[in-house]
Amino acid sequence: MGNTRRVDVFTAVADQTRRAMLDLLTGGERPAGDLVAAFPALTQPAISRHLRVLREVGLVDVRAQAQRRIYTLRADRLSEVDAWLDRYRQYWSRHLDAIEDQLATTHTGKKRSKR
Repeated sequence: MGNTRRVDVFTAVADQTRRAMLDLLTGGERPAGDLVAAFPALTQPAISRHLRVLREVGLVDVRAQAQRRIYTLRADRLSEVDAWLDRYRQYWSRHLDAIEDQLATTHTGKKRSKR
């Protein structure tokens, strides 16, 4: 076994540039050149490395169109992240409901004490 590290969806979306690329692709497919142009502070090889990571984890598909490479978002692969986040949504929902109940009780208690 070598030092090859397999990147997962969480590692892929942890990077700000890759998240921005995914955001751009929510508007529809884009050629690689458009993605390079969208990040002027990065070199074309750096963009290619980011796109390779996104391809390897299955967050984007690529197809050839003449000399261009067209990238498309595969949002279904974000279901793993969504499932993980759902636990926290449930956590916050329960805790916010408890806070709301406490505030209602406190508010009601204050009204009764003013009477």
